[in-house]
Amino acid sequence: MRILLAPMEGVVDAIMRDLLCSIGGIDTCVTEFIRINDHLLPDKVFYKRCPELLNNSLTKQSKTPVRVQLLGGKPTPIAENAASVAALGASAIDLNFGCPAKTVNKSDGGACLLKEPNRVHDIIAATRNSVPSHIPVTAKIRLGFEDRSQYLENALAAFEAGANELTVHARSKADGYKPPAYWEYIAEIREAIPITVIANGDIWSLEDLQRCQKVTGCTSFMLGRGLLSCPDLALQIRAWHQRESSDNNTEITHKVMQWHDLCPLLLQFFNVTVSAYPPKYIGNRLKQWLFYLCRQYPEATVLFENIKRLKDKDSITQALNKSLQDSQAHQQNHAIALVE
Repeated sequence: MRILLAPMEGVVDAIMRDLLCSIGGIDTCVTEFIRINDHLLPDKVFYKRCPELLNNSLTKQSKTPVRVQLLGGKPTPIAENAASVAALGASAIDLNFGCPAKTVNKSDGGACLLKEPNRVHDIIAATRNSVPSHIPVTAKIRLGFEDRSQYLENALAAFEAGANELTVHARSKADGYKPPAYWEYIAEIREAIPITVIANGDIWSLEDLQRCQKVTGCTSFMLGRGLLSCPDLALQIRAWHQRESSDNNTEITHKVMQWHDLCPLLLQFFNVTVSAYPPKYIGNRLKQWLFYLCRQYPEATVLFENIKRLKDKDSITQALNKSLQDSQAHQQNHAIALVE
């Protein structure tokens, strides 16, 4: 079983990739998309979006492989830029045919290309021909644009063009992110093409993944919002899979991450983002992450309310430390109550 961290634009940057991968359980991650128009981008653009290129395409702490994602609608410029970033040491090139953002689609990128499977084919084929054979070329699609009628055409186009793997977000562009995810389409795609199909969409918990695996038959899964809201979800999945595949019925467990375990990581994340982003954005990335954590941790909602109007480092740091202290005190009181 493989777990991939999804490329969420404006959310999963190098800092977040490094932190989530350091928690464990993630096999591969993908950068935010790099938009390709008509010209060859300078190396500094690739290094900015994927600083892991300076570290053999690996995250700093856990040494997790990172794929570079490109987005655009013209085969030749994408192929040329793919060759350029491959020369910089990219471990794999991922092509974005799934972004549903209106601004991206109006600029001939992302999910709008799914309306024309031949264009999906041509972009992937040109990229595959331009990149050395030992470097995988992968692609991510949705089930369609206005509807889900062309899901199989686009999957076949990707395979026939030479994609090594295909990630399928189980919704159309029109579906957006509204539940449910239509995992049954992924099952049909997996049966139709002989390359690895990676299931994506609405996997928020171990139970969701178990259902997704049962429906799709996949053994590779891409998680985005699920990992942001439950940072140790990949470890939970890994422990379950090891129990299922163990021949000697060895009891393999994972202690689910509690709020007091997460608080030091929040403080670490905050400190790194303070130095990485302009002062006017101080705290914004932390608040963004807390938005996702609120789904899993009630304490995240309390912390968010306490810091949402704060814009200075000291006040936010104080609030983070107080949240940690309160959580530790609660744990101690709970342990004492159990003993009594």
